[in-house]
Amino acid sequence: MPRVIFQDSDGRRIEVQAPVGNTAMEAAVDNRVSGILAECGGACACATCHAYIAAEWLARLKPMEEMEDAMLDAATDRRANSRLLCQIELGPELDGLYITVADNGA
Repeated sequence: MPRVIFQDSDGRRIEVQAPVGNTAMEAAVDNRVSGILAECGGACACATCHAYIAAEWLARLKPMEEMEDAMLDAATDRRANSRLLCQIELGPELDGLYITVADNGA
């Protein structure tokens, strides 16, 4: 199972494991990572799973699709490394993925 390392808004580091095929959003919600609200349940319709991906991991992610890009336009403090966690499917190639939670209104 891939490991995902989250840094929440309080600076806490939370390391979790998630089944292959789950999304990074599911990993966060299943492990109660604060700041990941996931109000739409992973439908790419709310931007409340907005987070920042560590630079060294960006090239390993699948390219952002148009819908995700549009939803991120509604997110607070969008950056070059912003992604919606519901759009990141976890696999062995993402073992150790480092994510910093954005301010999602929590």
